[in-house]
Formats: sequence, structure tokens, C-alpha cells
Amino acid sequence: MSAPNRATLHARVLVDELVKAGVSSVCVAPGSRSTPLTVAADAHPDLVVFSHLDERAASFFALGRAKRINDPVALVCTSGTAAANFHPAVIEASQARVPLVALTADRPPELRDSGANQTIDQEKLYGDAVRYYDDLPEPAVEDRTLRSLRVRVDRAVTAATGTHPGPVHLNVPFAKPLEPTAVPNGSPHAVPEGWTDDHPLAARGRDGPFATTTAGRMALNGHALAGLADAITAAERGLIVAGPTDREYAPELVALAEASGFPILADPLSGLRYGPHTADVPVYGAYDGYLDERVTADWPTPDIVVRTGASPTSKPLRRYLARTGARQFVVDPAGEWREATFHATDLVTADPGLLAVELAEELDTESADWPEFERAERIHEAELAGTEGCFEGGIARRVVADAPDPATLVVSNSMPVRDVDRFAAPRDAALTVLGNRGASGIDGITSTALGAGSATDDPIVLLIGDLAYYHDSNGLLALERCGVDATIVLVNNDGGGIFHMLPIEAFDPPFEGQFKTPHGLDFAPTAALYGFDYVRVGTGDDFADAYRASLTSDGTQVIEVTSDAERSHRTRESIRERVVARLD
Repeated sequence: MSAPNRATLHARVLVDELVKAGVSSVCVAPGSRSTPLTVAADAHPDLVVFSHLDERAASFFALGRAKRINDPVALVCTSGTAAANFHPAVIEASQARVPLVALTADRPPELRDSGANQTIDQEKLYGDAVRYYDDLPEPAVEDRTLRSLRVRVDRAVTAATGTHPGPVHLNVPFAKPLEPTAVPNGSPHAVPEGWTDDHPLAARGRDGPFATTTAGRMALNGHALAGLADAITAAERGLIVAGPTDREYAPELVALAEASGFPILADPLSGLRYGPHTADVPVYGAYDGYLDERVTADWPTPDIVVRTGASPTSKPLRRYLARTGARQFVVDPAGEWREATFHATDLVTADPGLLAVELAEELDTESADWPEFERAERIHEAELAGTEGCFEGGIARRVVADAPDPATLVVSNSMPVRDVDRFAAPRDAALTVLGNRGASGIDGITSTALGAGSATDDPIVLLIGDLAYYHDSNGLLALERCGVDATIVLVNNDGGGIFHMLPIEAFDPPFEGQFKTPHGLDFAPTAALYGFDYVRVGTGDDFADAYRASLTSDGTQVIEVTSDAERSHRTRESIRERVVARLD
């Protein structure tokens, strides 16, 4: 690994170690100070490079890709506010436990706090949102420095992918020259001839990571496992609640459901609402539409609830669990408290998949049936039959019901994820459903979806609202630059439709101007700007036909569905009231 100057050598060693540590792709935004990293990444034969013009879009693209492959993706940017534009995605990655490796190029220490152009304080820029931070040493042609660099890279990737996965931040200072320009011998930036051959361990590293970390899985000791198994065995009836998750535990939790007899209340982002297991164990998905206090007041209460993943999307479900008074076991491998009603009784620090398998082997029990849930699911489905496709919730239902098998579906925040949660029924299909529920923002949704699409041969479907589409419209550039095709369902209700769910709806002004904020934008011109097919339809059969046509077409299609936010909200309320009336 010969190099024309020390910055080039330093960047090549860093990128080489990233790949050896398990990073296979990187999103790069152009900039001067990051030139050594960009050149090294572009030249590495085992690294897939995605080029983005916008740091925020790049970071959310990396987030989506990392979500889909469940492996770390690297990010590269120049110094200054470029690094600050990674921050929203870093926060989401932290909250959602998604492995990212942010590499922010920086000025050398002597130029910091000096008024030098494009220089900001990048020390610990992302605060506690990262699992690991390091201000790397300046490039130096020194054996120990380069060995240290490799170890630091390995430590960062290990932290990003550990028991508590998430983003890490390496701040990388470079002095000029930044390009792979040869410098005269004797220059402080020169790499002496033959140096890399004389120092192979530093320059070329090892076959595999320079420093390997052997990680275990968090497991309960025998006494604790037996205690939990005894509690489940003693319970007359129980529930498994699967919230949004950063890992795939579906087979193990299905085994626990079979062994315990507990049904699964599956968030659409849990990995459990969709799949072949839905034919083998009870998986319920309509609970958001019927877990009303008027309905559940006469239901038997569960004795035990086993919870995995983050807090469920559904507020009615969260409130129901709080009302039951059941013993609730929140299982989290990182030992974090992820239950904001503060009614859970037990925090179990263990790997959910391993714990589920071990419990299934221990259990010898039969739980009482839940005919109440079965009946409620049937009634909810029946009430939807007459309104399907005629409001925003019907669109979400159709998107999931008609998605190919397999497919990757990315669902935006605000109303789309709530509509999928309430109206999209469990299905025997290999659907990977993703969303940014860590911090639940509407920024970067399109880029997240296209990043996920870059990581799979599955058809990619994005369900998104108009404000989120507007917010990340520049992310659409990745369709061509990164070679991703998608079906994008754009539900346009002209503003913040979710605010109709809040009490502020009754106060106008300021509701219309300050909360719903209608924009009146025509999104059709984005088709010409970014090069895709565009069609505008209403709800109902027109949408169903356009959606099915897109799923069998090449390229990207955006299907804009125009809707009335208030009318859709009233329809949601009406369906819920009819379901509750039939169950009460």
C-alpha cells in the first residue's frame, strides 16, 4: 500500500480497516476536506459507494440501507455545517438502534478556533447520540499511529453493532495536500519510499479486523430464567406485545407464542405482523381500532404481558396495557427502559430471541383462549369492508394488502404509520416493513426508503404524506444516482392532517394557519425534475388500479392520492365508534 502523501496513506488505512471490520457500503457527500476519504473509498474494490449531493439525504439513505441489511453503513462528509446535517439521521439511528459510522473530515488542530474558513467545533458534535466518539490522530507516517488508527476503527464498528447498536462518530483531521498528490522526499507530508513494505502490519493490517471483539448474547441465569418461566406457567392467560424493533426476532417469538399459548399483538414495524407464522399462531393487528375502555372493561385481564421492542405505535394499546394491572416484563438487551406509561413491573435485560427460545424450552403450560380478541378482529374487519379504499386508512390497507410477496415497505410518520397500524391486517407474506420510529420525525423519509431499496432486490414501496414528501424531495435524486426503483404512494391532504387528532383542532384560529398549514403545492413537476412517472388519482378503485400497475412496471412511479384530511379523520372516528358499539 504505497501512498503519495501521508493524508492519502491515512485515509487508505482507515477505509481498509472499515471494510475488514465489516462495513460494505458508504454514502459520500462531496467536499474538499474529505477528499482523502472519498478517494480511498472510491478506490476500494470491496466497498459500494453511493454518491449524494446533500449530507442530510446521504445520512438518511445510509440509515435506510443499514436498517434493511442490519449491518453498519459509513458516512463521509467535509467539515463545517456538512457534519451538522448528519445530525437528524444520527439522532434517529441512536433512538432506533441502527448502526452507522459517521466520518466527518475536519481541519487540523492548529486551524481550529482560529477563524479558518469552514471550521466549526466538531468535537463530540452529536453529543450522547453516538455509542462511540473519537477525534482521530492527525495523519502521520508512524507505525504506532497507524496501528492505533486501525484499532480505533475496529472499536467504533464494534460499538455500532454491539448489544446496544447505533451510530458512532469518528472525526478525521486532514492537513493539505488532500488530493493523492506526490510530495517531495523530505516534506513532512511525504511517505518515504519503501515505508509501507517495511511496516506491513500498520500499512496493510491483518487478514480480517486488526482487533477482533468477541461478543456474547445477554442471557438470564438459570434461577432468573426459571422464575420467569414459573410466572408464565402460573398465569391463566397472557399476551406477547411486539413493538418496533431493531432486530429480527420473529421465529423465536413465534416459538414462545406456541409454547405459552399467548397471542401476539404485533406492531407493523415489529417483524411479526407479516409472514408465514400468521397461519400458525394468533397474530392480531387491528387492536388500535377496538381497545377502547368501553370495550375492554368487561374483558378478562391478562396476568402477564411479555413485551419486546420499542414502545408500540398504538396509543390505545399502550393505554390498555396500562389499565390491565398485569405483570409486564419489558425485555431489552441493552437494559434500557422503553415503556413511557411507567406501568411495567419488570425490566429483563436479555437478548429477546435467546430468551424466547430458552423460555419455550422451559414451558409446560396452556394459556386460556382470547375469544374477545378474535371477535374484535372479525368485527373490525367487517366494518372496514364498506369503506375500504375510500379514505386514507383504506389506502394504507390497500398498500399492504396488494404489496408483492416479498417486498420492502417503508412507512412515513404522522398518519401513514398510524393508518398501517390500525387498518393493515396481518398477512402471510414476506413483507419487511420499516419506519423511522426512533425519534418519529418526518425528515429524511424518502431517503430512508431509497436507502432500504438499495440493499435488496425486493420491490420497494414507500407510503408517505405530502409534508414528508416535500421535506425530503431532494432525496429523490438518489433514484437515478444510486440506481433505485420504487413505487411511491403520496397521500396528499394538503397539510398536517395528523393535527386533526389533537384538541387544537377545535381552536381556529390558529388551527388552520399554524397547525394544519395547507401549502397548495403541485408535486407533479417533481416527476420532470427527477425523472419518474407520475399519476394523480383519488381514493378508491382508481388508486387500486394505479398501484397494481406500478408494482408490475419498470422504473419509479409516484402515485399521488388526493384526500381530505378532515373527512378521513371523521371516517376513522366513525369506524372506531361502530366497532366499539358492536363490541360494547
